[in-house]
Amino acid sequence: MAIALTGKMSGTADKHTAQSLQASFENAWFAAADGAFEGKLSDAPAVLPSAPILLFAHGSSGIGAPLKAFARFVAGLGWSFLAPDSFVLPDRITYSSPVSRENYERVHAMRSQELDYAARHLDKVPGFSGRYAVAGTSEGGVAASRFTAPEGRPESGRILFSWPCEDNYHVVSHQTHVPDDVPVLNIMSAEDKYFSRANPWLDNPDALGHAGRTLAHHPAASILLIPGAPHTLFALPQTESAVRAFLARI
Repeated sequence: MAIALTGKMSGTADKHTAQSLQASFENAWFAAADGAFEGKLSDAPAVLPSAPILLFAHGSSGIGAPLKAFARFVAGLGWSFLAPDSFVLPDRITYSSPVSRENYERVHAMRSQELDYAARHLDKVPGFSGRYAVAGTSEGGVAASRFTAPEGRPESGRILFSWPCEDNYHVVSHQTHVPDDVPVLNIMSAEDKYFSRANPWLDNPDALGHAGRTLAHHPAASILLIPGAPHTLFALPQTESAVRAFLARI
């Protein structure tokens, strides 16, 4: 099924440099556990109480108020929260959907680099306990679903918000990679405006709109499907309850 590519691309930069990757980490939004600090990682105090980290890939709109509110929620659970800033790359490409799958993949490649760089440098985060989980939402959920932990630094869990881990207009192929020993939680709106069949340009008539097919044989997968939820669903009580239980379990 072909869809009309009525969206557009902006910007020219589609590859990170060593400097921009470092900047994405240093400018990450950091909420230390139990409210000890909130702001850019580069502004954090050198010494903070020990805590695990939820390493988070933001969505296409960047680090905004909903993400910061969710970061405070996570910090209240005794976890620190770290979201690398993808938009530090000057003139970074952006899109209004739908554009070609290949153009989305240009963005996804950068997002995956950001998560990998951050995971390899978590020892530089004040208070890092040595334990971490990976999460992402929407565009960032693609990077989180494809994440491969650096050697010697296994993750404790994975949370995928508003990304169904299916083939659709947003990817050439979903390429989900969640090892069997990594617990995973997928939280979706039942009517997600981008990634369910409610979207007329989803370009996958067989899509479920959640990761049930992709994770059907994963021994530690959970899927929460919320009727009537918006695409950005961090603040919903159902989301908070599921995240609270998941982080306590892992």
